[in-house]
Formats: sequence, C-alpha cells, structure tokens
Amino acid sequence: MTAYDGKELAKRPANFQPLSPVSMLKRTAQVYPDRTAQVHGRIRRSWAEVGERCRRLASALESRGIGTGDTVAVLAPNIPEAFECAFAVPMLGAVLNTNNTRLDAATIAYILGHGEAKALLVDTELSEKAKAAVAEYGRDILVVDIEDSEGPGGERIGSVTYDELLAEGDPHFQYRLPDDEWDALALNYTSGTTGRPKGVVYSHRGAFTNAVNNVITWSIPRHPVYLWTLPLFHCNGWCFPWTITLLGGTNVFLRAPRASPIFDAFADHGVTHLCGAPIIMSLIAGASAEERRDFSQKVEMMTAAAPPPASVIESIEALGINITHVYGLTESYGPAVVCAWQKEWADLPADERARRKARQGVAYELEEDVTVLNPDTCEPVPWDGKTSGEIAFRGNIVMKGYLKQEETTDEAFKNGWF
Repeated sequence: MTAYDGKELAKRPANFQPLSPVSMLKRTAQVYPDRTAQVHGRIRRSWAEVGERCRRLASALESRGIGTGDTVAVLAPNIPEAFECAFAVPMLGAVLNTNNTRLDAATIAYILGHGEAKALLVDTELSEKAKAAVAEYGRDILVVDIEDSEGPGGERIGSVTYDELLAEGDPHFQYRLPDDEWDALALNYTSGTTGRPKGVVYSHRGAFTNAVNNVITWSIPRHPVYLWTLPLFHCNGWCFPWTITLLGGTNVFLRAPRASPIFDAFADHGVTHLCGAPIIMSLIAGASAEERRDFSQKVEMMTAAAPPPASVIESIEALGINITHVYGLTESYGPAVVCAWQKEWADLPADERARRKARQGVAYELEEDVTVLNPDTCEPVPWDGKTSGEIAFRGNIVMKGYLKQEETTDEAFKNGWF
C-alpha cells in the first residue's frame, strides 16, 4: 500500500472511461454533423445522418433480442451498411463478425455455428450463398436483407430489410460503452488454409488503439477522403472504419475494385487515401489509357498482404500515388509493422527508393514490440536483414485469443509473444 493507492485516487466515471472506437462516432457527429461521411454512387450522407442510422440500427437490433456478447454476422461488399455495422453492433456490447464474401456456403455455415451467430445481415447479391449457409447452420437466426440501390439486386431471404430495420429503431437511442474495454468487439476468422478457420477475437481497447495507430503511422490529416478498395471484412478494414470516423473523413465506397471507378474516385471525389494488397496496386498501375483520368491531389496508398514488387511501387508512384508498405495479420488487428520512411531515402534514385519501400519493417508506434525470433530457441535473431526467423508480436494490438480454442491460444502466446 502506497500513498497513491488511496480511495481518493480510485477510478470514477469522471476520470475513467473504457476505450472503445464507438466513442469516435459520437464526437464526429457532434463536431462535423454536416460534413460528407458517405459517398456511394448516387448516395451522399452527412456524419449527422450516419450517426442517426447507427443509433437506429443498434436500437432495432436490441429490440429484436440482440445484446451483450451476442454475435452479429455480416456478409456484404464494401457498402455503407457494412460500415455502419462497425459502430451499431458494438454499441450494444454485441460482437461483429464480418465474413469474407468469397467463402463458400459450407464455410460460412461453420463460422455462423462456431460463433453462435444470432443475426446475419446479408447483401442480396450474396443471398443464394447465404441462404444455403443458413440452412446448413440449422438454428433460428434473424436474417436481414441489405438491398443496396447501387448493387445488382438479388433474392430477399430474410424476415426484414435493412431499411425496414432502421425504420423500427430509435434515432435518439442511448448506447453504452463496454463495461470493460477488454470486452469482445469483433470476431474475425482466419483463412483456414491449414484446417478449419480460427475465430480471432478483438477487444474494444485493441480496436481503439489500432485505429489511432493508423493516424500516427500514416500521418493522416483531418478530413481525409478514403476510398474503400480494401475489404471491410478483412480485419475490420484494418480498423479504418474507426480511423476515418475519428478524423471526420469521407468514405467513398466501391462494391468491387476496378481500375476505371478507382480513377473516377480520384478525379471526382478528390480521394486522398486508400489501402489494398499489391494486386490493387497492379490494377491501378496497369490501367489502360481509357480507364485513367487525371487528378491533381497527392494520393497516399497503404499496401500489405504480400511483399509489393519494387517495379510496381516505382510505376504507381510515377502516377502521383505515394506508397506506405505495412505488414500484419488477422491476429494483430491488421497492420502492426511498417516500413518506416527515412528522409534520407528521398534523395535516392526512384528504383532504389522502391526497393527500400518493398522491405519490412518495424513496430507500429502503439505496438509494444515486434521482433524476429529463432523458432528453436525463441531468442531474437540479429538485426542484420539476413537472418531468418519467426516474426513475433507483443502489445495492445494483439488479439484476445482464438474463440473456443484454449490450447491453440496458449501455443500462439507461448514465451510471452504472439
């Protein structure tokens, strides 16, 4: 017991609130209510409108029995409704499970069952797959049809549409922060390349931390215009739904990444930031003359998932798109390692700059540590850029663990590292 352990210094509502990305929407909707939050084809919505839609959705889900610890699954491309779920679901203390739209029905059924989903929100383009998955799941589940006016349509398989659900909700719904910032916020499944997909659980604290991390690591200014080429289902869009909200930015949605709409977004909407795997870089760099359009702003692109070829980096930067190369995985909330830019590299020839950017990397600013360990001894290998080993993470942007897999989690966290 020390002088600093007295009751007068205890946590109170006035001086301690759980960290949660849900808080980011409240402030932005209050401070920038009239700024454009969503651009989706013909759709334009302000931050005030998006805040109300999220409250309505949370209220309506609660009235249908969704609450703390319940899993809400989503199967949708990059559309506003999928973005809104990143706030509405955790507003209830429920857990958001965004699913890869490329998975087959059997895998989706497994995920629904393993995560014990109580609801599924599905874009009608994917209704055939979802219908088969729900039938195989075999349990009673609320199915909500998302009828995207900018999409191709499809069969309604649910008991209610997304818009009908919003109409049921209270626009003044008083949502709550989690009782504990360590509470589960999201459930994301690994690819399952070596067996059944594993359910990676994120906390409110971790999601908040990496959302802020993105701002610091990428030096994002206030009010960015962000193009959704990275799937929202992939590590919750690398936590960028919360990052862009924190900054009062504009979200420009694309149901599918194609070269012509990407250049249209650059030219028509003044896009300043986007993320994507090297395949998206190649899509942009390899666009035909007919697909390309001129744009005057500098565009920042974050890439990950595979080492980008230096030649692709060089060609895309020639278009006025600056590349930041990051690394991460589902278990680290998306990117947690960055090829940190060194200002002396600016004077190097373009091909050498590109080769430097193709390398990895050091820990994100708010990740406690990232190192490379000898897999046999678990000792760090030399920092010489040559010695091989296993990448290891430690800190607040490492998952809570694998759902219902205690032994696998313990093995992943052995010796104090992931």
